[in-house]
Amino acid sequence: MRILLLQMIPFFCLSLTTFAATETTTTAQQTARQALSEAQLAERWGLSREEWSQYLQLRQGERGIWSPGLDPLTTLGVEAGTDEERRKYADLLVEKESRRVEKELAFQRAYDAAWKRRYPLLTRVTDARQQTPRSPTSRLAVFVRDSCPPCERRLKTLLRSGHPLDIWLVGSQGDDTRLRRWALAQQIDPQQVKSRLITLNHDAGRWQQFGGKPIPSVLEQQEGQWQPVTSP
Repeated sequence: MRILLLQMIPFFCLSLTTFAATETTTTAQQTARQALSEAQLAERWGLSREEWSQYLQLRQGERGIWSPGLDPLTTLGVEAGTDEERRKYADLLVEKESRRVEKELAFQRAYDAAWKRRYPLLTRVTDARQQTPRSPTSRLAVFVRDSCPPCERRLKTLLRSGHPLDIWLVGSQGDDTRLRRWALAQQIDPQQVKSRLITLNHDAGRWQQFGGKPIPSVLEQQEGQWQPVTSP
């Protein structure tokens, strides 16, 4: 029995060594995958690895509690220490948001075309009732401010029209709580937000990108160009 026990010890030690080496390799692989993933995420947002790490740290602090789910560029911009940094992140966010909206509008145009192709008669009846050449499913970009009575009056009219709306709150400073509180005060239907019929967005400089037109400002993309909308 003693001889058998002695013979088992080298095998047991070898097994522990193999297990430790395997565990070390697995941990190293997981760390490498995580580092690669973070590098890819940082690149997608136009950030360096250091900036991405800073964003992750901010997300774990007060900003993560005040504004959960806030995107990396707005997070870094709101918490920036200098005007130069704020301008940098604002420019990056404007570019990112522009691409997002262009994609959504492109799909909306494809959806409109598919609806007309599949249900042409239904579309004509709907258009006749609306008595307007604009498609009832065309998305409108709406720029408003908080504590702005003209904005509230125009928004009520737009909400009654049934058009899909991309609402941009100018001066919200990336504060999700402020945006939600404003939407609640305007009696915006949460179900319409959930279904993406209406989107709520921080302006983050986008209004200035369109020339800083008087607010409230309503725009629609026509043949690749954004045009002011006077009605509804």
